[in-house]
Amino acid sequence: MDLGLRGRTALVAAASKGLGLAVAEELAAEGAAVVICARGRPALEAAAERIRQAGGRVHAIAADVALPGDVARVVAECEREVGGVDILVTNSGGPKSGRFETLTMEDWDQAARVLLSSAVEFARAVLPGMRARQWGRILHVTSIAAKQPVDGLMLSNSLRSAVTAFARTLANEVAPDGITVNCLMPGYTRTDRVVDLSNQMATAGGTTPEAILGRWEAEIPMRRLGEPREFAALAAFLASERASYITGQSIAVDGGWIRSLL
Repeated sequence: MDLGLRGRTALVAAASKGLGLAVAEELAAEGAAVVICARGRPALEAAAERIRQAGGRVHAIAADVALPGDVARVVAECEREVGGVDILVTNSGGPKSGRFETLTMEDWDQAARVLLSSAVEFARAVLPGMRARQWGRILHVTSIAAKQPVDGLMLSNSLRSAVTAFARTLANEVAPDGITVNCLMPGYTRTDRVVDLSNQMATAGGTTPEAILGRWEAEIPMRRLGEPREFAALAAFLASERASYITGQSIAVDGGWIRSLL
């Protein structure tokens, strides 16, 4: 299937590893010019080289998406060095885990900046160009926690739900301009974030990371964790010409973990 991405410019946040890197690799493989950003420059440069070695076109920018100034800088450099952003993928590391009573207001403020404010600022920066070209794809990486809350993830459950509401409302506003806005909800996927979370929960619960991973796998109908490339495949499709009539949706890639009908 030709996804029609050749010649498009994609900006993928938090793309030095995990889901962001997998999405950047998939878009580059489909012919898009990819701009990636992340805080850690060594990991970011390694990710860029990996994409280049596979034949992709990539430009790397070190930035912290929690800082509005960095978001604007990334988009400006992308437009200057590569071209106007046709495809935006907002993404970030997961916020601190914990129950309500363990979280400070500073934790809430930081999570809001990383998850919600960054999504808003990226959209604010890319939408003028998308509207001018009458074409655009905005994808927000959220989580299954936005639809079915996960115990111990108070911040993620709350803020990713806020991103979902923002995206759903924005989708209606920009649809007449040929722009789609969707959310992708990854389930338990084999990433560093999930490994770290299993370690934290094991420590808090007096058990082992292997036991935590085993418990998660038992909850998934497919009885295994997802792979980043499986998530990236959906992102590439939603970014494509073929997905031109899909907007305002939150789609799970979770092996059947979410139990609700809708």
